[in-house]
Amino acid sequence: MPLPTAWSASPRRRPYRKTAPSKAHLHKPIADDLFPQGYLVGGVHCGVKKNPAVLDLALLLSTSPRPTSAAACFTRNAFQAAPVTVSKAVLAQSAGRARALVANSGCANAVTGRQGLADAWAMVRAADNLLAPPATPADPPQTLVLSTGVIGQPLPITRILAALQPAGAAPAALGRGFGAWERAACAFMTTDTFPKLRARALRVGGRAYRIAGLDKGAGMIHPDMAGAPHATLLGCVATDAPVAPAALQAALEHAVQRSFNAISVDGDMSTNDTVVAFANGAGAEEGAEEIDAARDPAAYVEFRDGLTEFMQELAQLVVRDGEGATKFVTISVDGAATFEDAHKVASKISTSALVKTALYGEDANWGRVLAATGSVPLSVPVDPTRVNVSFVPTDGSPVLPLLVNGEPETVDEVRAKEILSVEDLEIRVELGLGSESAKYWTCDFSYVRTAADLETNVLLTTGYVMYRSMSGSTAIIGARWTKKTSGN
Repeated sequence: MPLPTAWSASPRRRPYRKTAPSKAHLHKPIADDLFPQGYLVGGVHCGVKKNPAVLDLALLLSTSPRPTSAAACFTRNAFQAAPVTVSKAVLAQSAGRARALVANSGCANAVTGRQGLADAWAMVRAADNLLAPPATPADPPQTLVLSTGVIGQPLPITRILAALQPAGAAPAALGRGFGAWERAACAFMTTDTFPKLRARALRVGGRAYRIAGLDKGAGMIHPDMAGAPHATLLGCVATDAPVAPAALQAALEHAVQRSFNAISVDGDMSTNDTVVAFANGAGAEEGAEEIDAARDPAAYVEFRDGLTEFMQELAQLVVRDGEGATKFVTISVDGAATFEDAHKVASKISTSALVKTALYGEDANWGRVLAATGSVPLSVPVDPTRVNVSFVPTDGSPVLPLLVNGEPETVDEVRAKEILSVEDLEIRVELGLGSESAKYWTCDFSYVRTAADLETNVLLTTGYVMYRSMSGSTAIIGARWTKKTSGN
C-alpha cells in the first residue's frame, strides 16, 4: 500500500559540501638551534607500510651524560594497545628514567594478544641496544614504544627489528637538526596531511632551555589520558632542561589536561593515545640540580606553565588537521566554580554533533551551545539567569553577544554569518558561578552526514596525499580514505 501523500519520501538531495582549507602553511622550517641538545632523532621506512616512499618508523635517543627523566600519559580506553601496556611497565621499572623512544605507524599493535605484547617488548630491547652506553641485561628497560595504524593486525616485527639493528636503517638516519626531527614527525603520520612539529626556547629560572615536540592525529580524536596509573593521538615532547622524574610526570599531567585532553575532532577515544615527555638536562650548567616541585616550587611552576603553553600549540595542530575539518573553533568557558566544571562544559559543547554541524553550515544556532551547556551535571548547578553566550571574532572586531544573563539578544544575523564564515572563531560561555575557566579546541563536522555518505567515505579511495618535505624529500603519506574500516 502506498504511503499517504503527506508522508511520501522526498527525493534525496546531494549533501552540501565545502572544500577543507589547505593546511600546508602549518608546517614550516625551524631553526636548528631551537631544538634541544642531547638528542638524536630520525625516521625511516622499514616496511610496516607498503610504499617505500612512506616513512613508518621513528627513533629518539637521549645522548646526554646526565640522567634523563621520562614521563607519559596514556589512554583510559579499556582496550589499551600493547605499546601502552609495555610503556607503562617501562616507566615503572625504570623509575621514570627512560632514555629512548621508538614509534611505528601503519599498524596499531592493538587487540593483538600475547604476540602484540611480545612484539612491543622486542622493540624496547632493540632500541635499548642502541643507547650509549647500551643497556645491560641487569638494567631496567629504558625505551618507550608507540604504535598507530590499523587495529587487530600483527606488526611485521621482523622488518622493524631489522631496521633497529646497530647497522640498520634507523640508527643510520639519526640526526640533530630540523631535517632529522621532520623525518621523525613524518614517520608518525597516518591520515595526517602535514607533519606536526614545533620547537622553541623555554626559559626557567632565568636560563634558556630548548623544547621540541611532534605529534600526530586527524581522526579518532577525543583523548582522555591519565597519568601513571583517543586516527590515534600520539605525541612526544623533549627538552634539555633538567627535571626530576616526579616533577616531569606532574607537569605533563597538568599540561595534558589543558592541551591534548582539551581537543576533539570526532568524539572517539583511541586504544593507543599516548603523550610522552623527556628531560635530559643537556642544556643545564654543570652541577645544576634537577627542577623539583618540593625543592624549588617557583622553577617547577615556571617549567610546568611553559610546557603547558607549548603542548597547547601542538594539540591545536591536531584539530586543525581534523579529517574534513573546515573550521578551527575555540570553546572558552569562564566563571565556573571549578576547573573541572569548566572543562566538562567545554568538552560537551566541543563534542555536540548539533553544534559541530551548525558550525559547518555557518548557522548561528547558539541554542545548541546553550543546550549542551545545560546538560552537564556540575558541582555547582547552572543558574540560567547568570549565563552569557557570545561569538568572538579572531580579527579583533567587537564581540557579538547572543545571550546576556539568560536573556536572548537581538542578533545581527549578517554579522553572525561574517564571524562564522571564517576558518577561526571562538565561542565564549560565561557561567557566572566562580572564577575558574577552561578552553577546548574543536572543529566542525563535515565528512559524515548521511548513511549513503558514510558508505562512500569508507569505501572510496580518493588517492594518496603527496608531501614534499622542507628538507627536499618527497613522500606519499597515505590515503585520506581507504577500504580498511578499522584503524587509528
